[in-house]
Amino acid sequence: MRTVLLLVLSNMFMTFAWYGHLKHRDWPVWLAILSGWGIAFFEYCLAVPANRIGYGRFTLPQLKVIQEVVTLAVFGAFTALWMRERLHLNHLWAALCLVGAVFFTFRK
Repeated sequence: MRTVLLLVLSNMFMTFAWYGHLKHRDWPVWLAILSGWGIAFFEYCLAVPANRIGYGRFTLPQLKVIQEVVTLAVFGAFTALWMRERLHLNHLWAALCLVGAVFFTFRK
């Protein structure tokens, strides 16, 4: 669970690094870039240990699928809570496809 928790935290930082500045469209691009780099540093400080801890317990493809599911879950929450955009039924269907990806990746 440490791997998943670290990936959730790292993805929270990365989502803000990549998309948080969109709420501040009045910022100059250089400021958005520098703030993104600053936030991304903390993402790396969490993602690298997450992958080092998880590798061996999970295969590399399993780690990647976990990371993608976490990324999209965090992004969905970010979209609704921070950006105040509505999620639609198509997003649910996409999430169910991810459940299928997890199933097939972890199936023996």
